[in-house]
Amino acid sequence: MPETIFNIVQSGFLLYLAALTVGYLGLNLISIFSLRQYFEERRGEGFPGTFTGYEPQISIIVPAYNEAATIANSIRSLLQLKYSEYEIIVVSDGSTDNTVDVLRQEFGLKPFPEAYSHDLPTQPVRATYHSSIYANVRVIDKENGGKADSLNAGINLSVYPLFCCIDADSILAQDSLYRVVQPFLLESRTIAAGGTVRVANGCVVNNGLLKTVGLPSRFLALLQTVEYLRAFLSGRQGWSPLNAMLIISGAFGLFRKEAVLKVGGYRTNTIGEDMELVVRLHHHYRLNGQPYRITYVPDPVCWTEVPEDFRTLRNQRIRWQRGLCDSLAGHFELCCHRKGGTVGWLAFPFMMIFEWFGAAFEILGYVLLLAGLVFGLVSLHVWMVCMFVAVGFGITLSLSALLMEEMTFHLYQRPSDLLRLLCVSVVENFGYRQLNSYWKLIGLWRWLRGTKAEWGKMVRSASWQSPQNPPGSS
Repeated sequence: MPETIFNIVQSGFLLYLAALTVGYLGLNLISIFSLRQYFEERRGEGFPGTFTGYEPQISIIVPAYNEAATIANSIRSLLQLKYSEYEIIVVSDGSTDNTVDVLRQEFGLKPFPEAYSHDLPTQPVRATYHSSIYANVRVIDKENGGKADSLNAGINLSVYPLFCCIDADSILAQDSLYRVVQPFLLESRTIAAGGTVRVANGCVVNNGLLKTVGLPSRFLALLQTVEYLRAFLSGRQGWSPLNAMLIISGAFGLFRKEAVLKVGGYRTNTIGEDMELVVRLHHHYRLNGQPYRITYVPDPVCWTEVPEDFRTLRNQRIRWQRGLCDSLAGHFELCCHRKGGTVGWLAFPFMMIFEWFGAAFEILGYVLLLAGLVFGLVSLHVWMVCMFVAVGFGITLSLSALLMEEMTFHLYQRPSDLLRLLCVSVVENFGYRQLNSYWKLIGLWRWLRGTKAEWGKMVRSASWQSPQNPPGSS
């Protein structure tokens, strides 16, 4: 009987890995062809010297909680964006450090009470400020309510038809807004678009501008560099042509304000507010039979700092998994619904099997196969085949994402950088990927138990940012 059970387990584990491989390789093929088509359409296209005047105005919302170390450079980066008309709304979510003081000093904030709509309920707003230096910069100081509550407050205060949400520790490339708004110009049914998020650790930013692209010196951040390439160039790029992308990163996304208000804004009772909103938009528009598009655009880039210590990374990944669980469980009706389309029949089941419960399958398979090997119930040959398939699959996905990066953007131009990324693409599959699965399993377990979710403290070094120059200096 034990031998039969282990035979079933090893067969199930191999079947799971085979299905996972087929699914992700399918996404990779779609990504390769769609990326090629995307860049062929834009071949020879130079960044326009002047705007047409038809670009929709954009409100950039920056939720900030204790972001004094990075907030000034982030806002300077936004002020240097090449776009015709936009406003910047910084929302200090009850910060206990000197975030508001830094903003006041760097941007000449003055109290400016103003009337605005309260379409979305939020925690009380203490004060609103306008910059005396930059006419398009406003700041909200409010009681603490979390990131989703801050975004809702920013939406209430915004005046433009599109809003872009970015993290306070992030830097946008100068043409990012122009690039990410293109789906809204080309397709009137577009309600949301997301760009690419890349690792800023190891880069050099001076006065809000990215000066040098580099790789992190810390090994943990280097591992995440490959991870981010795989997530965006393979994952999101694969789902986007199918109109089945379920995630737009909270670090960089553009939304039609009317559509978000229609579904009730960001929900404050989930820790994964970015994914939950996107899934809810799919849910609402699919089941109501309303045409829409949610798109990924590969070349607008947002640079963000990633954790460099295990404790912070662990908390982040557990939080991400709980957010995914909330998002999928809250909209389970969409799964295989007769009106679900590619989202309900492909993306939702895929995410449910391989992301929602995938960590449990993977960890259980590893544990039982190891136990079977120890107790002689699984042969060494079979065990090695299973491990070879698991590791080989991970290496293949990472190398394919790296290949797409080199074929398209080629941002890491030094041969030594490419060699380091190649090595990391292999090494990450011997321990790091399994550790991530373990963290996901913790997140799943805590979600099942109903344990209260917490953001935890994000430790930032801000080492990639050069000393700031005062406003108006050269």
